[in-house]
Amino acid sequence: MTTPVRLAKRLAASLPCSRREAELYIAGGWVMVDGLVVEEPQFMVSEQKIDLHPDASLAPLEPATILLHQPVDTAINPSAALQLIRAETHAADDPSGIHILKQHFLRLTPHIPLERNASGLVIFTQDWRAARKLSEDATSLEQEYIVEVSGELPPAGLKLLNHGLTFNGHALPPIKVSWQNETRLRFALKGVQPGQITHMCTSVGLKVLAMKRIRIGQVAMGKLPPGEWRYLMAQEKF
Repeated sequence: MTTPVRLAKRLAASLPCSRREAELYIAGGWVMVDGLVVEEPQFMVSEQKIDLHPDASLAPLEPATILLHQPVDTAINPSAALQLIRAETHAADDPSGIHILKQHFLRLTPHIPLERNASGLVIFTQDWRAARKLSEDATSLEQEYIVEVSGELPPAGLKLLNHGLTFNGHALPPIKVSWQNETRLRFALKGVQPGQITHMCTSVGLKVLAMKRIRIGQVAMGKLPPGEWRYLMAQEKF
């Protein structure tokens, strides 16, 4: 029986290539052991069949940005939401074409939290460029919420929602509020504060039944099912 060796050493000897190149192939998800992808260079092998994907590349891994449809759960927090991001919850119709790697689930940081008691689009990223954009422009990126309400809106209520209300003792800037249907309002606003949308609705005699964030900046959640996630595509910009 062959003495077990590290996968990186075995691959480097069989290609041949340098040990560093072998590690990059493995970390990139390009190497299969007996038909199964293995991403750990230190994985021990002996007589197993080792294959390198024909499209294998030594290009450095690009950091991932992940869009999650956080389901309705008033007690959920970023740590709990992060636990929803795993291979089993990856959207089947993810249009990005990015193949899942274990490394994509490491060092993900959340940005632009949801309005209180809301569901919908949340963002986790490894990319410092996306993180800087989301942090520096947090108050200027427009967010879009669909808010289901009950109650009767007074004649001037819609106008007040668009401009004229206060929150925490300060006048709110103009925003865009319109009816999506008979029970749902569409809010498009920047720099939303925790509790703001609920307060605004209450101020005009409406009760919030549910709210969902469907867009941040130019990135929309689309038809992503609750509890599932997809990768941010290269052409998508916040």
